[in-house]
Amino acid sequence: MGFASAYLESGALFPVFIDQEPEPDTGLIIVIPAYDEPEIESCLSSLASCRKPPVGVEVIVVVNAPPSAGSAAEEKNSRTIESIKSWKGKNEKIPFRLYIFDAGQPRIKGWGVGAARKTGMDEAVRRFDILGKPEGVIVSLDSDCEVDSGYLISLWNDFGLNVNAGGCSICFQHRESMEPADFTLNESIRQYELHLRYFVASLRYIDFPYPFHTIGSAMAVKALKYVKAGGMNRRQGGEDFYFIQKLVAGDDFINLRSTTVYPSQRLSLRVPFGTGPVISKLLNECDGRYFTYDPDSFEPLKKLFSQFSGADPEARAKAIPYGSLGKEIALVIEEKEWEARYCEIKGNTATSEMFTKRFFAWFNSFMIVKYLNSSHLHFYKKIPVNKAAKRMLQMSGDGEVPETTEALLEIYRKIDRGDKKRY
Repeated sequence: MGFASAYLESGALFPVFIDQEPEPDTGLIIVIPAYDEPEIESCLSSLASCRKPPVGVEVIVVVNAPPSAGSAAEEKNSRTIESIKSWKGKNEKIPFRLYIFDAGQPRIKGWGVGAARKTGMDEAVRRFDILGKPEGVIVSLDSDCEVDSGYLISLWNDFGLNVNAGGCSICFQHRESMEPADFTLNESIRQYELHLRYFVASLRYIDFPYPFHTIGSAMAVKALKYVKAGGMNRRQGGEDFYFIQKLVAGDDFINLRSTTVYPSQRLSLRVPFGTGPVISKLLNECDGRYFTYDPDSFEPLKKLFSQFSGADPEARAKAIPYGSLGKEIALVIEEKEWEARYCEIKGNTATSEMFTKRFFAWFNSFMIVKYLNSSHLHFYKKIPVNKAAKRMLQMSGDGEVPETTEALLEIYRKIDRGDKKRY
């Protein structure tokens, strides 16, 4: 019985769908969900241009559509499959083995990108289970992405061979159009990416221990870690955020900064939220400005989290009564819940480090987002992302505060890459 046999028996949505046995040298398996994907050849060509790593690589494309998409989606996906086959026929010498799974339009409740991603990642686990490789690397990518030439080597050398890493968030940077007419489109994607980076920078500012990006097209996980986390969820959007919350609770989730994924800036309404819907809304429904959380809304969290340093569990339990949380945090945590959680955490931890780890497994990014959304209904108003990003730099003591979205975004990119000081 393999390390993933029990999980696959109870958790996989499909039986084995790749007939060919995995090669013994397989170390990386890249999973790409594809629904109406006109850019998939560019994605595959980008992967084909990568330098070959010292292990075997597989790419699994899960072509799918929700049942509600109708016959038009089936026709588009058929063209996608033919496009992949044609590309494969014209590119014989590539650094990976390519497999296509036509999932059709499954009659599975809630089918969407989460279920499609899960289908491919479960098959990757199944193949590593056959090989007896619990440390095999499963990579999540999207078909509208491109990657740099060192992508495969970095995934293996800097993540796969890192025995202290079970999962990782990969550096990303949205592509922009070179056409002058697409200035508004480019400005929209810059604002959205700035929002993503501003949020993670704010997590660093409040001393949250897990300030990671949660981008489905820029993450990887080792096979055994994937199984222990219960596998990918079936959410129709945001599946990456919820999955990574389970991964970061350990101490083995890292930022992989030695390579970069380049998602598209394209418009899309196939998922309820994410890059496509945001850009469509900015271009069609708004005044062109992206609104994000007020930096002041992070201050109550910073005050709370600052009390976790340098004190033992006993002292902390006495030092943070419910009444000290403030009216903003009290919106999302009732007094009984706070006292019950604190008592449970205190009673099951013997050291300061264990207490902190257990506390933040409960008060995680999901709880922070819940707090931010609630507090902005009652105490704060969202503000333009440029204004928020500039203020966060000032609050963090950064002397370089430019005006344009492009210049602000470059500063935040440098911070995420580690090229500039971190908060």
